[in-house]
Amino acid sequence: MKKSLTAILAATAAFTASAATAGTLEDVKARGHLLCSSTTGSPGFSMPDDSGKRHGLEVDVCRAIAAAVFGDSERYKIVVLNPTQRFTALQSGEVDVLFNTTTWTLSREGAGALYAGITYYDGQGVLVKKNTISQAKELDGGAICTNQGSTTELNLVDFFRANKVKNEVITFATVQEAANAYESGRCDAWSADAGILAALRSKMKAPDEHVILADRLSKEPLGAAVRKGDDAWFSVVRWSIFALQAAEEFGLTSKNIAETAKTTTNPEILRFVGKEGSLGKVLGLNPDWAYQIVAQVGSYAELFDRNLGAASPLKLERGINASWQNGGLFYTPPFR
Repeated sequence: MKKSLTAILAATAAFTASAATAGTLEDVKARGHLLCSSTTGSPGFSMPDDSGKRHGLEVDVCRAIAAAVFGDSERYKIVVLNPTQRFTALQSGEVDVLFNTTTWTLSREGAGALYAGITYYDGQGVLVKKNTISQAKELDGGAICTNQGSTTELNLVDFFRANKVKNEVITFATVQEAANAYESGRCDAWSADAGILAALRSKMKAPDEHVILADRLSKEPLGAAVRKGDDAWFSVVRWSIFALQAAEEFGLTSKNIAETAKTTTNPEILRFVGKEGSLGKVLGLNPDWAYQIVAQVGSYAELFDRNLGAASPLKLERGINASWQNGGLFYTPPFR
């Protein structure tokens, strides 16, 4: 007997609904660990130590999501990808969360990568040898190194076109290869996100001989992306990032959250640590999911300080990456 069109459409809708509800959160829990992507290497964001274990801001955000899901920040694995692989890996399910110092853009979101939040506000800069030029548009006729499959190459083309400057752009598979080519003298300048320039400059043989120009060729909001069509997982990743930032707003740290959770009478903090309300249930997580993030990984202030700020080799200023309370751009919705 032939099925009616109505029956076929109903079956299709049921299958689609089923596929949407059996989502990433359930897959991650069943697997027993979280899969996060990473760059091949960017100091401050994701770099291996001598034992091969990776450290950095994006690794810590991955750990925070693992703490929220499992109550254990170590239940994660890093999948190292170059820029040309990252979006394919996300869509194929090779990773659950895409980091890779990846800029949030309209075209990327339109292609299926849904950004759950910003973890670092950056801008594209240009690194040159000291006492050569003072502005990027003075590079007329030069060669500039950058990495393939990123917005940096397109931003360079746009910048030089707008300023009527002609340059050769030489691309490489990774930012480290681009940095090496610049340091070897193959290029007159190297362009990447300013945070990455600062990070890899610190690894050069003579870092003080190179300067990052004041120009910023673009806005580069770096964040965590997930696949479209899985609202539950999107919310878990988004609110894990917000939890890191909200902890700073509340004055919570990995050192004081245990005592604060016992003594506070602040209703918002009580909801945050899972003593009141049902915020964990709304996300499909345990009541203390946000508490575990801060207790095991820290607040965003702690993450920034140890990976990029005063306690790190990079010594970067917070700047616009500060909380709104201190003049920065991070501002979280209420935990209510």
